[in-house]
Amino acid sequence: MISIQNLSVEFSAKSLFDNISYVINRRDRIALVGKNGAGKSTMLKIIAGLQRPTSGQVAVPQDTTIGYLPQQMKLTDTRTVAEEVREAFSHIDKMQSRLDKMNIELAERTDYESADYQRLIDDIADLSQRLAMEQSENAEAEMEKTLIGLGFVRSDFNRLTSEFSGGWRMRIELAKLLLRRPDVLLLDEPTNHLDIESIQWLEQFLATKANAVVLVSHDRAFIDNVTNRTIEISCGRIYDYAVNYSKFVELRKERVEQQMRAYLNQQKEIADTEAFIERFRYKATKAVQVQSRMKQLAKIERIEVDEVDNSHINLRFPPAPRSGDYPVIADNVGKAYGDHQVFDNATFTIKRGEKVAFVGKNGEGKSTLVKCIMNEIPFTGNLKIGHNVKIGYFAQNQAQLLDEDITVFDTIDRVAVGEIRTKIRDILGAFMFGGEASDKKVKVLSGGEKTRLAMIRLLLEPVNLLILDEPTNHLDMATKDILKQAIKDFTGTVIVVSHDREFLDGLVEKVYEFGSGKVRECLGGIYEFLEKKKLASLQELERNKPSQNTPAQATPQPQKVQPRSAQPAPKAQPAQKLTYAEQRERDKMLKRAAKKVDEAEAEISRIEAEIADTEARIAAGEVEGDIFDRHARLNRNLETAMSVWELASQEHDELATRLAR
Repeated sequence: MISIQNLSVEFSAKSLFDNISYVINRRDRIALVGKNGAGKSTMLKIIAGLQRPTSGQVAVPQDTTIGYLPQQMKLTDTRTVAEEVREAFSHIDKMQSRLDKMNIELAERTDYESADYQRLIDDIADLSQRLAMEQSENAEAEMEKTLIGLGFVRSDFNRLTSEFSGGWRMRIELAKLLLRRPDVLLLDEPTNHLDIESIQWLEQFLATKANAVVLVSHDRAFIDNVTNRTIEISCGRIYDYAVNYSKFVELRKERVEQQMRAYLNQQKEIADTEAFIERFRYKATKAVQVQSRMKQLAKIERIEVDEVDNSHINLRFPPAPRSGDYPVIADNVGKAYGDHQVFDNATFTIKRGEKVAFVGKNGEGKSTLVKCIMNEIPFTGNLKIGHNVKIGYFAQNQAQLLDEDITVFDTIDRVAVGEIRTKIRDILGAFMFGGEASDKKVKVLSGGEKTRLAMIRLLLEPVNLLILDEPTNHLDMATKDILKQAIKDFTGTVIVVSHDREFLDGLVEKVYEFGSGKVRECLGGIYEFLEKKKLASLQELERNKPSQNTPAQATPQPQKVQPRSAQPAPKAQPAQKLTYAEQRERDKMLKRAAKKVDEAEAEISRIEAEIADTEARIAAGEVEGDIFDRHARLNRNLETAMSVWELASQEHDELATRLAR
């Protein structure tokens, strides 16, 4: 459908693409991959016609439509969301106008036997068919379905686009693009500002309704679920694989290994030939053979091994100073903006060393609660930061806050203090900003490079509570893997706000879901959370569905709830036999929940013992020091521990009931 032919691009005498060619076919789902700065976004701009190559061409058939979603865009601020999105259907009016003109031309012409007349009839028939297909769909219904799928609610439709943040404005542009149904969809990091539910909706849309898709994304789970072809940009060349990303990684490794073997064999052959020439160069009896070997050496086509990015970010957070046992204790925390209650009654405790995730739709309060923890905004309720807690905060717009007119080196030099200033070059080198790269202006860096630079600033002082708000946006997959491992190795406490399922998998042991004005704790990893969400949705559907055997008017009788210890074990349904692996996984989930309850009970017992000891000392007259403050603090800790126990018990009961169904 689109043919890229002998494409070359040079920037400042440096070759970005060198004579590359490939074809985008109808129904292709292409992942464009490569390290940061390889030219992925540039490739999309060239295909979209927004940038011209140094040489070569992009051949696009006349009637082929292309839709392009850049990482940054501008919207008209004088229109509402619905008015802006309705612009997606403006092409239907243009098609109708063009058809009217063609019909007028047809009525005026009299050259009935000519080839041009027949071509005009064919064009009218083709355009009429396309217009009928476009008009057959209910535009308003499609618009509503798309906006809701991307996370909007109906009350947002009549709000001005100027009221929305950059992430939500990107969703408006994405909605327009999807509704146009172009023949080729070019998406540059479409998931950066989407929540998990919206990403899953977009995956489904691209799989079922889109035509050809070419996308750049660092969300591994997303591109694996969407694409069926992977094009890697490396060293100015491309490598085309008819597989998704995970399979591509395996095949690429095999390719490089084969190249290396062939390269080593050729190097041995070259060395042997050169040794022969050098040995017999001055012997007259071997002159003919030497000349033959020299010609043979000149004709060898040298094998090159694809560049493997062996530069390694030595990302390691400094050792975490020891903090109190509970770095964050929230008790009935709430935040409202005017009449809008973002969330309320948030009660939870994060233990030292825990790694937790904040997830949920955008606008439900994840970043807002982070700002509450940072004490950047006022809130209601009690939010206690533990003893000796030192917070390191990475905001999702951190890269945008960098001064673009100074160099990479100056960016770090201005915030570094003390002995660390003597090691700036070493630190930059560890983050692949070594040599001349440290003298680049920030404004010429790619999105991923800016994010890496912002991450360096986080490492300049030791902390024991890391709060990372969307840290993986714009990072390539290799860098994300390194960051993930560094967080795993970090000995302190971590709160990660992220929508990247693959990044969170195996990293966090607890998930806090934000939604409907509440913050809910879910034990287990991200995929356990998603599985529970699916089960909860299915149960909600079942609850809303009237029973076939019970009259709709019947009022359900309240059921008596028994304590967890007294509840009989739910009976297994014989029709739903589980595999051994599934049963093991369920047992593990139940054990983890029970362990949480046991730990909470042990903590309550410990605090009660300390309270009893303190009260005994007070009764004995030992009232010196801060014993009364200690008694009050222990009672507050007991209240928090009781809340933790209640949540853990509720989680255990709900899990046991759900798994038994």
